[in-house]
Amino acid sequence: MMKWKRKKLNEFCEFSNGLWTGKKPPFQTVGVIRNTNFTKDCLLDDSDIVYLEVEQSQFQKRKLQYGDIILEKSGGGPKQPVGRVVIFDKTDGDFSFSNFTSVIRIKNKDEVDFNFLHRCLFLEYISGATEKMQSHSTGIRNLKFDEYKEIEIPLPPLPEQQRIVSILDKAFSAIERSRNNAEQNLKNAKELFESYLQGIFENGNWETKKLNEITEVKDGTHDSPKYIKEGIPFVTQKNIKPDGFSFGDTKFITETDHEKFYKRSNVTYGDILISMIGANRGMAAIVDDKRVFSIKNVGLIKSSDNINMNYLLYYLKSSVAMKYVLYMSNGGAQEFVGLTALRSFPIPLPPLKEQQTIVHQLDALRAETQKLETVYQKKIADLEELKKSILQKAFNGELVEPTGELKIEKK
Repeated sequence: MMKWKRKKLNEFCEFSNGLWTGKKPPFQTVGVIRNTNFTKDCLLDDSDIVYLEVEQSQFQKRKLQYGDIILEKSGGGPKQPVGRVVIFDKTDGDFSFSNFTSVIRIKNKDEVDFNFLHRCLFLEYISGATEKMQSHSTGIRNLKFDEYKEIEIPLPPLPEQQRIVSILDKAFSAIERSRNNAEQNLKNAKELFESYLQGIFENGNWETKKLNEITEVKDGTHDSPKYIKEGIPFVTQKNIKPDGFSFGDTKFITETDHEKFYKRSNVTYGDILISMIGANRGMAAIVDDKRVFSIKNVGLIKSSDNINMNYLLYYLKSSVAMKYVLYMSNGGAQEFVGLTALRSFPIPLPPLKEQQTIVHQLDALRAETQKLETVYQKKIADLEELKKSILQKAFNGELVEPTGELKIEKK
């Protein structure tokens, strides 16, 4: 293999910072590419491009050209690094790019193919290289642009760049089809369980009782104690997740405050907690260990011999129960379910032995669907790793296609 030359990005590209709307006329209406138009696969999503009135003079300096690469240099979040890149692939219309982005424009298009460069920079992003070039301020990530410009890009002859892009496109197309299939299978596995769950409670011919006729129903404190670095966990609706409790982002209170709130709630093993406020209201989880904590904005359903608590949890997770939650929600800054509505929750009540049978059936089906979900989630993750591996092989000069099919050649 002929040795490829390598150049720093700033040796063969020029850069422009994003557009501010400005206040000096004349103005012009233009489409502005924002971070929200970047997909996780570094493709341009033009379904919601915003159109703004901007200074004409500012726009002329920042008008996008076909083949420009737009770089996300600010934004992101704790788990979302910046550094995504998309290709501007439009030939008609007036478009620019926001001040959270920058444009990378190749100086000599006879030397570098913009599709090839985009795939190189995409690899820099998904491999984590650009994450090391980031600073954080007030929850926003900022790319250290001077460091980014120093990235070295392998540059084979232009025909070779184009050949590599062609192979990558075929490989990525096949990977995308496989990922779409795996994602659909994952969705089907989840829907299978949810459909069965819904069917049980829609088709059962049982008596119905209010929740407070079966067991004691309370709510947590509505006060806001002083939080400390270590102490007693203080659980809110944010700690209730689809698969149980999460104590990863928990605030803590003193034992003195806990005693004050604990006497109100008295959470014990086997109780069910249900969120009463916010977007996840109605989400429920069972207390399955002996951890001590206090609760806020959370409904407490005490364990009772009158009902199988796992049966009750399955019912609360069903779409049948969620309809009641949504119907009984009150508006405001955050929608909520009041304690009176929670106590009046209608619960279908088969005999205890039948409840136990239902729980066994649902446990068995859930175990099987979770196995399927694990298989499909792993396949999706493996496909992402395959994409990264193919890119790395491509830019090391190890990607060949002798018979029209993808082949990875080892050194």
